Parts: sequence; C-alpha cells; structure tokens
Amino acid sequence: MRTLRLTIAYDGTDYAGWQFQPDQPTVQQTLETALEKVTGQRIRVLASGRTDAGVHALGQAVRVETESSLPADVLRRALNANLPDDIAVLDVTEVPEGYHPTSDVVRKRYRYVIHDGPVRDVFHRRYCWHYIYARLDAEAMHRAAAALLGKHDFRSFETSGAERATSVRTIFDISVRRGRAGREGLDAGGVSPGHCDVAETGAGEGGYLPHAEREECITIEVEADGFLYNMVRAIVGTLVEVGRGRRPESWPGEVLRAMNRRAAGPTAPPQGLFLVRVEY
Repeated sequence: MRTLRLTIAYDGTDYAGWQFQPDQPTVQQTLETALEKVTGQRIRVLASGRTDAGVHALGQAVRVETESSLPADVLRRALNANLPDDIAVLDVTEVPEGYHPTSDVVRKRYRYVIHDGPVRDVFHRRYCWHYIYARLDAEAMHRAAAALLGKHDFRSFETSGAERATSVRTIFDISVRRGRAGREGLDAGGVSPGHCDVAETGAGEGGYLPHAEREECITIEVEADGFLYNMVRAIVGTLVEVGRGRRPESWPGEVLRAMNRRAAGPTAPPQGLFLVRVEY
C-alpha cells in the first residue's frame, strides 16, 4: 500500500463544500470518483481541512492510500483527464505511511478577496465579495488586524457547529492591502499591473485570475497553525466593520478579549475565500 499526498486546486462555486454528501456534489466525491476510474479501487481520501460550499482552494493537501503502481506523474495526468475543469491535481508526492494531512499541519494560509467598486465585476463575482455599501479603508483594516497576531483564544471568531479540543490558535501573519493579492516577488511574475490577482503566480498555487481593477480590490491574508470553523470569514467580517468606519481600529482587539461570537462582525460570504497552501 502506497501513501500519496495530492495537492489540488478547485473552484468551489458549484460544490456543496469539500466533504462527501450523499445528495449533493462535493469536491471529495468528485475526486474519489476519478480515483476509482484510474486505479480500479474505491478510495476514501482525507484532506487537510473541509472547505465550505463556495470556498476555493489553490493548494489543498489530500492523502490517498492506494495499491496502484502508477508513477506519480502518470497518476496526476490520469486524474486530471478524469476530473471536471474546476478541479485540478497540481502535484502527486510519495509520503510516509503515517502521514496525516490534518494533524501533521504546521501552517495554513488563507486569502480573502473583496471588490468594493461601485459596479460589480461580472467575471469576478465567483471569486470575491462584491461589497457595495462603502469604499473600505484598507489601511485602517490592516492596522486593526495587528491585534489578532500571536497566540490567542479565537472563540469570538468561531461559528458553532464543529467540535474542537481548544479554540486557541496562533496567527503568524495577517495583512490587508488594496491591490494585488499575494506577498513578495509578484511584480516579476508577468501579471498585468492594471489588475488584481486572486491567486499568486507560481508552482502549486493555481496561476492568477486577472479581473477586478487593482484599486477596487482588497486582499486579506491570514496564516496560522490552524483555523476554527468560519474563523477567517468572521475575521474578515469584523475588519470590514472597521474599514467602513462603523468601528474603531481598536475594536478587533476588544472582540478577541470578549471570547463571544456575538461580539464580532458578520461572517463574510464564502466566494471570496481561498485556501492558499498547507505546510507540513
């Protein structure tokens, strides 16, 4: 028996989330169907985390245990030939037998994209929150987000519905910027300077999607050792309240200390959220 780690990207728009559901299309079910066609085995896969309906991934990690002897690159090509256009296997890697895609995670990075222009971008609508209510102050949101850095109890940013041993997590990096998504080195990536990218250029992260004008696009990135249910979307909803001027920059810190979900802002819609990468 071989243990493999698949790195996959998917557009979550037409799926009821990652996890298998008997009466709705899911990413897990679609991937398992392709695996059965390629290997002849019924394989139950395990991902680094369960993304919700409408949420996307640029680098989801998935464990596959199989008796197939197909070389990794052949398996990748065969799976992609049997998957729909909105799911792609980016990489297949042999890993030790004891590899666990959830408990072995060291860091995860998520990105959230907001388009706050006055007119919706019809081509970008599946990949951002079109915020029509106000022009957001990204700099104020960035300053406010600094209160969330470090190790804290994040229960104020957790939607009920998932059992956790603890709601303590460590945020290593959080940023809010207007314009191009992603971090260092992207200016050399061949991306048109007139657009905002929801996905970084580079191997394993899905290329880029040039749609909204840069000045009408805000990207929020959060990297942590783990995330609670809807944690990123609750953080985004809270920061937006600061960005629209309804709350002071000190407010996210107050929300954090309250340890009560009702103290925080609303949960941002799913379509703007991307799982960027998982580190082990």
